[in-house]
Amino acid sequence: MDMSRTPCCLTTAALMMFTSLLMADDYEPPRTPSGKPDFQGLWTNASITTLQRDSRYDYLVVPPDRLAEVTAAHPQNVRQATDDNLQAGELLDGSDLAMGRGYNAFWIDPGSTFGLVKGEYRTSWVIDPPSGRIPYSEQGQQLRREFRAKFSSNDGPEGRSLGERCLIGFGGTGGPPMLNVLYNNHYQIVQTEDYVMILVEMNQDARIIPIDGEHRPSALHQWLGDSVGRWEGDTLVVETVNLHPQQAGGGQVPLSDQGKVTERFTRYSESQILYEFEVSDPVYYEQVWRGEMSFNASEDRMYEYACHEGNYGLPGILMGARREEADAAQ
Repeated sequence: MDMSRTPCCLTTAALMMFTSLLMADDYEPPRTPSGKPDFQGLWTNASITTLQRDSRYDYLVVPPDRLAEVTAAHPQNVRQATDDNLQAGELLDGSDLAMGRGYNAFWIDPGSTFGLVKGEYRTSWVIDPPSGRIPYSEQGQQLRREFRAKFSSNDGPEGRSLGERCLIGFGGTGGPPMLNVLYNNHYQIVQTEDYVMILVEMNQDARIIPIDGEHRPSALHQWLGDSVGRWEGDTLVVETVNLHPQQAGGGQVPLSDQGKVTERFTRYSESQILYEFEVSDPVYYEQVWRGEMSFNASEDRMYEYACHEGNYGLPGILMGARREEADAAQ
């Protein structure tokens, strides 16, 4: 069941899922021939919950008696219901084409419910610190400012973001940790005894994680980092280091060469994977911080994300910058 497709209230389907989660302590997951929990299938983390807690919320768990009210009032749901005076999913008539916006409600699919984690609807994925905010250090904030200044120019394609350049997905979808964005929030997991592969819908990124393997030499930095997995009981633990330098400084979760992200995957119920992550980095952060998320089973299909096809944004930005320079020179 894909909870991102439910209305902005506790539907019957949501109540059924909530009941099933209450029984998760007794849940026995499906297993591979060797007895390991089977994570294979299509999952989604689509949700209006965000990595960090918005200032409008002073709580982690949405009070059950306010769930419908708070969900309906979320800016994303208000936009979905009012953008272009259309409900999400209705066809556009073309009158919006000159509005100067890259997206409207027709094109986005972020989900309409808060993330349901261990039977609770959450306002942020970050659970520690209790504020729900990432505890950046002063040095970390300065490094982020320097990175943005370096990679926010129109001098050439190398100065634009990795997502604009179709190198990795937008918004940290490939991770680690793997985060939700405005659309394309599906993940397909394929599992063998020696590897786990996670195909990320956004930009078709693929994480190929060896089980009981060794990290590559530290001089090798690749997109999405160097991940190795191990089993701790029925939980798959994945440790990632050595992000590519252009991702390490500019992603949703920056990481220095001293940093590490530890992810934990546990089958929580027939319809959910409990996804926990811990970020440790003495350069960017004042403390180790942690988050929790759920990946929900989906009956949808994953389609190709053809980032380059019909993508006129990057050449348009650069041509516009060259035109501005030419006009200034005259």
